[in-house]
Amino acid sequence: MSTASTVQPPVGPETTATRIPRRKRVSGFQLYYRRFVRNRPAVVGVFIFIALVLFAVIGPFFAKYDHIELDFLNLGTPPSAEHWFGTSSAGNDNYAQVVIGLQRSLMIALAVSIGTTVISAVVGTAAAYFGGMFERVTLLIIHFLMVVPTFLILALVSNSAGGDWRVISLALIFTGWFFTARVIWTMSLSLREREFVHAARYMGVRGMTIVMRHMLPNIGSLLVINFAFGVVSAVMAETGLSFIGFGVKIPDVSLGSLIGSGANTITSAPWLFYFPAGALTLLTVSMALVADGLRDALDPTSAAGGRA
Repeated sequence: MSTASTVQPPVGPETTATRIPRRKRVSGFQLYYRRFVRNRPAVVGVFIFIALVLFAVIGPFFAKYDHIELDFLNLGTPPSAEHWFGTSSAGNDNYAQVVIGLQRSLMIALAVSIGTTVISAVVGTAAAYFGGMFERVTLLIIHFLMVVPTFLILALVSNSAGGDWRVISLALIFTGWFFTARVIWTMSLSLREREFVHAARYMGVRGMTIVMRHMLPNIGSLLVINFAFGVVSAVMAETGLSFIGFGVKIPDVSLGSLIGSGANTITSAPWLFYFPAGALTLLTVSMALVADGLRDALDPTSAAGGRA
């Protein structure tokens, strides 16, 4: 009898390698993106914010009246086919005013958030890197501005400028950068002692180049989160100023000024209050959800984003 021999395939490094598939490397951006999209409230916030931006950009094309145009045949009328959001007691189309008000509030919020983030990042990081007299003078200025009643400055500047939204934006930037700069300075104190900073200094790289190219990118996650929360803070600050009469003024409008004027007629003409208040609520809630999602996605210790 002959025994049939079974030929076994050779087992070696190549065969073992074919059995264990290699895991695909995931970039940092892909990791953050996966963690962010797992946060469903944050994704909802992104869609709401995009919808508001589209409404502010495309909405004027569907308005039958200009925001300063008066319809004397419809004074204080509720929402109808002619005026979707109703009219004011003077005959202004509330839909057109809400669209323009949302535009103005978005422009102010984005300008203020970008301005405060950039200034605080550069000043705080530069103060930590250069140290010495520059650091002491910078911190002295920051601490002085932190105790100054910023509301009085905003009120005086707004009144003198006649409610110009550009001047209000500059005033909000001037009074809003130093709190974040103080936080960034604290975080940058440890960065200036890192090896890559010392290596760049020994190689003769200029100080501001080290600040801009080596230190700022290492706090990029904080800056992104600060920008998102800064939009919410700027909207609320502008709304508060306009609500009490120190913000954007007629003939220009913002959500804050519309809410302030609508609050006086909330019993007789509630549509003048609820529509701008609803737009403001959606804007602040959406950006708050996005900011929370970014914080969870960029924070490696957070478990809110799930496993990537």
